[in-house]
Amino acid sequence: MLEAQAHTHLKSLLRQGESNWPHHLTLSRLVGRSLRRGDRTLLRLAPNQRERWWLGLLMPLCLQPSSAVLVLTPQQRQRLLQVERPRLAKQGFRLACWEGNTPPPQDQLWLLDHAGLIQAHRQGLLGERQLLLPGIDQLSEQLRRCMAIRLDASHWQQLRLALPQAEKPLLELHERLSRQLFREAPRVDACIRLDNSACQSLRDLLGVMGPCPSPWSELLACDPREWANWAELDHTMLQWSWCLEPLEPLQQLQGLLSQRPALMLSDSGDSARLEQELLEANAPPTVTAVLREAELEEPLPLFAPRRQPTPNTEIYAQHLLEQSRRLILGRTGLTVLLLDDPSLRRSLTASLAAEFGTRVQDECTAPEVNGVVSGSWSWWLQHLDQLPEPEQIIIGLLPLASLSNPITAARVERLKHDGADWFRSLLLPEALRQIPAAVAPLRRSGGRLAVLDGRLRGRSWGDQVLQRLEPWRPLQRLLPD
Repeated sequence: MLEAQAHTHLKSLLRQGESNWPHHLTLSRLVGRSLRRGDRTLLRLAPNQRERWWLGLLMPLCLQPSSAVLVLTPQQRQRLLQVERPRLAKQGFRLACWEGNTPPPQDQLWLLDHAGLIQAHRQGLLGERQLLLPGIDQLSEQLRRCMAIRLDASHWQQLRLALPQAEKPLLELHERLSRQLFREAPRVDACIRLDNSACQSLRDLLGVMGPCPSPWSELLACDPREWANWAELDHTMLQWSWCLEPLEPLQQLQGLLSQRPALMLSDSGDSARLEQELLEANAPPTVTAVLREAELEEPLPLFAPRRQPTPNTEIYAQHLLEQSRRLILGRTGLTVLLLDDPSLRRSLTASLAAEFGTRVQDECTAPEVNGVVSGSWSWWLQHLDQLPEPEQIIIGLLPLASLSNPITAARVERLKHDGADWFRSLLLPEALRQIPAAVAPLRRSGGRLAVLDGRLRGRSWGDQVLQRLEPWRPLQRLLPD
């Protein structure tokens, strides 16, 4: 049986000191079982394992040739081909990999990126192959980026050249939209949402003009109710780009997960939102397993005073500065400050740099030993493996998506139209999903967490945030070490 063979060979490798991760044997058995049975398996790993799961995933694939499809980011593909595969080859294990847009002619592991996955699905090339999806938590975001359509000034010129009979109305439409967008822009770096009337005007015009070149043909094929439209302005050149992204890519790619088996690895530490997405895509997991880490079960020291102002108050910026100064003072290790508001983060970073000097940096991956790094939540989750484990994390703002983001605003409008509770069904679950992974390095370093967002204690949903931080112990006051 594949599970037993993978267990035996992997156990021999681990005795040679290949890895000290405690779940390799369990993971290899679960992977082998999923490959043998062809089911839909969701494996929940502890958050941010620095991708220590490679051996457990690849061993069953080495022992039994498989026609599975492994979907990787460019960084994961590089690690597989330059690190993990050569390491297995030195131990006598061969992994047959096939790259390209066409399926392999025999049982070989087919490597695809997310754009290739979309193309293969649309062309019907996946068949009944099992999908291997490490990083399933980011699947929707990766697919959304790959499906995005971007139209700039050169594309308008391309369209006018292809349809000379429509050149004048196209120019008039473009100029009308340009005047409207630059007039409504609240700031230089603003993204302006485009209502469906703009897209409909273009559809009506091009509908009688014949075939259009790509990417205009893709735009016309989009359902405006299922896509977000916005414009990104370039004030220096007085030009703008028309951007479109799907609201729910898994629902647009019907059958991607529901029509074939899949093995999914989740390392966010919270899968409630993920399981809801899979349910909406008609692909609920048939097998779910949780692999925990003992070091992540230690109580986290949490400083979160009960009476703090909320971000919509005038005194919040000053409160954030004063409390951050107190928290940073005397720290000998790395401090990470998280908030998604760019203007507030720049102001806070500048004020702290005026007091603490060059040790304060914004989104820097090479800080000083006692440095202070401010950044957005997405930046921190993407780069935390490149930074030393922090001594403390200061949460300036909880990671609730802003309605100024065009994608978020469009998704919220859709939920409002359906009569759903858009905050508790979308914004809150997506915020909660980010928290366990973001604070996991603190549990390993024995550091402390400070939450300066007054909504944690002042809103009813704050209890759900505290539940995601479990286990934790309160810090009533800040005392020197």
